[in-house]
Amino acid sequence: MPSAVGAGTREAGPGAPDVAALLEPMRREILAHCYRMTGSVHDAEDLVQETYLRAWRSYHGFENRSSLRTWMFRIATNACLTHLKGRPRRPLPTGLGAPAADAADEPHPPTGVSWVEPMPDEVLWGSGHDDPATRAISADSVRLAFVAALQHLNARQRAVLLLREVLAWHAREVAEALDMTVAGVNSTLQRARAKLARLDPDEAPQLPDGERRRALLEAYMAAFEAYDIPAIVDLLAADVVWEMPPFPGWYSGAQQVGTLIGTWCPAERAGDIRMVPTSANGQPVLAQYIRSADGALRAFQLQQLSITDAGVAHVTVHFTPELFGRFGLPNVLEA
Repeated sequence: MPSAVGAGTREAGPGAPDVAALLEPMRREILAHCYRMTGSVHDAEDLVQETYLRAWRSYHGFENRSSLRTWMFRIATNACLTHLKGRPRRPLPTGLGAPAADAADEPHPPTGVSWVEPMPDEVLWGSGHDDPATRAISADSVRLAFVAALQHLNARQRAVLLLREVLAWHAREVAEALDMTVAGVNSTLQRARAKLARLDPDEAPQLPDGERRRALLEAYMAAFEAYDIPAIVDLLAADVVWEMPPFPGWYSGAQQVGTLIGTWCPAERAGDIRMVPTSANGQPVLAQYIRSADGALRAFQLQQLSITDAGVAHVTVHFTPELFGRFGLPNVLEA
């Protein structure tokens, strides 16, 4: 992602601060904030560019009345609020309010809804979580379920909750940034917390990164590549939830998911599927390639997994092959 700071800008005079050097270390954290606000990787990247352009143009007016970081997040938050005016929220299928679908019925065709997108871990953290510039981005703050739940809040509620709960701002700082009263910030936060608690209850603990978790993922990949439906079902939690935007239906229960895959997946035999591991939102993601009529393995879907002691507990299947490029993955897999 190219830097907006310093591109085509005037040179700093003698003794002037290097604005690019001051602002660049915050880029990934600003990106994570814009992603939480919008639920879209593309929109978040555009808003980061807008934030940095606004910051460069107005840096001469920065008077150190707050920290540089607070000033940048204030710019980013207000850019997001402007962007979100009049735009529909980005849900996941489970957030539409409909009951679980019957896997024996053919999935409904895609609708015109814009859905929450996965954020590749490489974009959020780069080479690792130990980089001081990215350590502030916790995996829990970008969980897909959390980001999806945020989209059910109005834009101002999102902003207040994120500034208070994720960035740990004081109510007075939020009030100044959003042109609100402290009482208004506190009442907005209370409403946002109550709604979020209904939408995103505490999840069961994930298995630690270890041999058991790796073994389960490897077995899951192998079951798909063998197109072994009973083996896939055995690796799912009994009450697994399976959703697959842009299809609005969602499914509940391991047997229902087995029926869905066995009935509607275009694979026919072992070797028709190849799974490639990656990650997004701090969760494992498996990129699935399907063999087409010409024999090539083509990008088909991205499976984002939540794993608990009971097995694979939630799978969000992104039927968006154009997202493969954001993960650095090809559209056609070499044999």
